[in-house]
Amino acid sequence: MLSERPDGDAVADAWRERDLSVLWHPCTQMREHQRDRAPGPRTDTLPLLPIARGEGPWLIGRDGRRYLDAVSSWWVNLFGHAEPRIAEAIATQARELQHVILAGCSHAPAVELAETLLAMAPREPGRAPLAKVFYADNGSAGVEVALKMAFHWFRNRGEDRRTKFVALEGGYHGETLGALAVGDVPLYRRVYAPLLTEALFTPSPDAFLARPGQSAASHAEEAADALARLLDHHAGEICALILEPRVQCAGGMRMHDPVYLKRARELCDVHGIFLIADEIAVGFGRTGTMFACEQGGIAPDLLCLSKGLTGGSLPLCAVLATQELYEGFLDDSRERAFLHSHSYTGNPLACAAALATLGIFESDDILERNRATAAKMSALAAQIGNHPHVADVRQAGMIVAFEFGRDGDKSVPFDPAARFGLHAYRAALDRGVLLRPLGDILYWMPPYTIDDDGLALLADTTRAVIDQAIGDTGCA
Repeated sequence: MLSERPDGDAVADAWRERDLSVLWHPCTQMREHQRDRAPGPRTDTLPLLPIARGEGPWLIGRDGRRYLDAVSSWWVNLFGHAEPRIAEAIATQARELQHVILAGCSHAPAVELAETLLAMAPREPGRAPLAKVFYADNGSAGVEVALKMAFHWFRNRGEDRRTKFVALEGGYHGETLGALAVGDVPLYRRVYAPLLTEALFTPSPDAFLARPGQSAASHAEEAADALARLLDHHAGEICALILEPRVQCAGGMRMHDPVYLKRARELCDVHGIFLIADEIAVGFGRTGTMFACEQGGIAPDLLCLSKGLTGGSLPLCAVLATQELYEGFLDDSRERAFLHSHSYTGNPLACAAALATLGIFESDDILERNRATAAKMSALAAQIGNHPHVADVRQAGMIVAFEFGRDGDKSVPFDPAARFGLHAYRAALDRGVLLRPLGDILYWMPPYTIDDDGLALLADTTRAVIDQAIGDTGCA
């Protein structure tokens, strides 16, 4: 193994060579990494960062450079890297039971985690609470579980016409084929379209799409009216509506008023269909409440949780379901059972990590601390919002996004071919900040442990890279 040296540019280069000889990276056009190996300065490449370790909100490269993890390593890291309480929980569990098949067996971490999640799940007056937990390995797998449960429940009742799902335009729910079928981000979906089942897409309540002078709530109401018309038109054909409450993350950190959640819940009840809340990215305090559904005062029939569930330590997903849905599979026939499975379902190490993560919320009063941090993020973001080419600044709790347009006009976005986002990403890395954009949208989603110095660095870097990237690309 190559050793880490604090000033080892040569060591980092050697790791890059080893990596690119054997690895195929996710969500990456690998040619951009390959071009980065060519001699001389380039601006059309994606730098590969060999990371040695993490400390709190920081990542430390093999060359000793420190990078502020402003995106929580794909939105999973809540309490900083190498959080000792989570690490100790994993180590303790590893000495007792690393894994056991969950079909026909049980273990304490899986049971205790399910009890904890059900106790803290969003509740709605007059509605039966979520009552059962089904584990999966990751967010996409969890979405597959929820979709299959909704479809299969109706099939068990003999309602064979209910085969369709409704999803929001611009939404994202993962990249396995079932999850991709209910996603509407063309970059991920387009090439696989011939393989996907049919879904129905309804207008997004995204406040960015509101007309000039129209409030976010009014636009959300209009989107809900469109949903009502679609459900009426396809009455008896739909088994579930799936949505990301409050923030459509991979679709560009698009945010909507909570009134849409209330209306969507009411419409699902009217039509007798399930509401699936994909809180994989927005759950566990990201939007200001433990779960984003709480802001609409609603509870879903199926709740998908992952990413921050283990504090960014191990892959795990939990799908919470109602008792009514669960009982729809109870029968003497195995064909009417829910036979979905993963080898690592309910892995004890991951469940132990999740229990430690949820314990930190209580012991450290995380939601209250997040409110103070979010207020500071808001003040810093408002200053950047004065930039002449910032068309929109939006925030939901610990998520802040910046959208750009010529002269601040959201109807005139930057030319995608100029790759403003890539230039901003490279410029931020040069300043020690990992600020990976969504297309040309820059966003902040840092670990909850970020301090005032980290926030100042994040804001100063964002302001600087906007100007640098505009200058480099000629987008102004």
